[in-house]
Amino acid sequence: MTSTAQAPQSGAGTAHPEHLGHVIFIAAAAAMGGFLFGYDSSVINGAVEAIRDRYDIGSAGLAQVIAIALIGCAIGAATAGRIADRIGRIRCMQIAATLFTISAVGSALPFALWDLAFWRIVGGFAIGMASVIGPAYIAEVAPPAYRGRLGSFQQAAIVVGIAISQLVNWGLLNAAGGNQRGHLMGLEAWQVMLGVMVIPAALYGLLSFAIPESPRFLLSVGKRERAKEILAEVEGESADLDKRVADIEHAMKSEHRSTFKDLLGGGFFFKPIVWVGIGLSVFQQFVGINVAFYYSSTLWQSVGVDPTDSFFYSFTTSIINIVGTVIAMIFVDRIGRKPLALIGSVGMVVGLALEAWAFSYHLVDGKLPATQGWVALIAAHIFVLFFALSWGVVVWVMLGEMFPNRIRAAALGVAAAAQWIANWAITASFPSLADWNLSGTYIIYTVFAALSIPFVLKFVKETKGKTLEEMG
Repeated sequence: MTSTAQAPQSGAGTAHPEHLGHVIFIAAAAAMGGFLFGYDSSVINGAVEAIRDRYDIGSAGLAQVIAIALIGCAIGAATAGRIADRIGRIRCMQIAATLFTISAVGSALPFALWDLAFWRIVGGFAIGMASVIGPAYIAEVAPPAYRGRLGSFQQAAIVVGIAISQLVNWGLLNAAGGNQRGHLMGLEAWQVMLGVMVIPAALYGLLSFAIPESPRFLLSVGKRERAKEILAEVEGESADLDKRVADIEHAMKSEHRSTFKDLLGGGFFFKPIVWVGIGLSVFQQFVGINVAFYYSSTLWQSVGVDPTDSFFYSFTTSIINIVGTVIAMIFVDRIGRKPLALIGSVGMVVGLALEAWAFSYHLVDGKLPATQGWVALIAAHIFVLFFALSWGVVVWVMLGEMFPNRIRAAALGVAAAAQWIANWAITASFPSLADWNLSGTYIIYTVFAALSIPFVLKFVKETKGKTLEEMG
């Protein structure tokens, strides 16, 4: 996209109270892509052990099937901006909804392991598209006074999607008598878990017909009057619409379509600000957050927790994730992005270090000793809480704000792709690392959480309260 957002210049209006509800609905509808992002990413948690058993594969092979969706995510994230610039943000959402639906059906009815992997790539492409289009669209329609909080809807939707997927998995597991391969509706339980995503995917598609196109895209294709109508919907009839349109058109004329070449410069291939964006994306993943959502059931079962309880703990972790995200949404525009990131990093170091300590003990009768078991469980929730109230929201908000207009689209695409590649690296490596040394694996994650502190202090600049034009 030529720019992920266009904030008004000084003097631009903000949404009037009677319009704010409509703006919230628009943002929430767009964030359904984030819900599917979270749901599709974590629903596989309930199928991991069943897939291992059904196809008789080892940890390395299993990891590739789980992680392969992330390759699709990286491709989808890297290409979504260009697709949206050609056909519009709404059409892009509708394509993503269709791919989510196809992936859910295919994943529920695989006839071979490679077939399952293919449908996971399709779903991953849809996730990648949603990860870029949702925040970009919300930033383009949101009044600047509410941009941070409305931008947080994407992460809120992601964590709700994660929680709902874990709740559905737990309910289906109980319905199948605690057996992931137990029969439900003529299928094995894990297949039903993957197929249920058809429902929110269809809802996402329907909601995309109920929200307007981005004013910025409409202006880019010459639909000036329709763009003014949308601006009136979100900011009120009393807003100076002609000035708002003129501001956006002026900014668009002063921009050029950013390309990969525009990101080059400085002493290390990319411009420094691009490396900061990549660094934020990589650190967000290298603390191991997605282990908690892709493998938590397997993790708890590996230290002696029975399957039903392990699914329940996955659900409670996802509830903590929601709580942390709400905290971040409250404070992201109050205390700023950078302070939240630092608070979260410190909390994650504590939680991950405690997990590493607990997992260093030998199992007794296939279980962790009672004290270490409780410490591991509590520490896992502490880690997720501090991630959610900081890096989970802050990174998405900052990636939409931190880049100069002239390179924003290309830089966001590269940063988002780096995030998915880092996610893939962690997801693909965890089963083998856990077989090697579970405690050592969590020490690695602790080190990355600790390194994120000096990274933020030295390289990350606060974006709170600044218009997008002030980013350079």
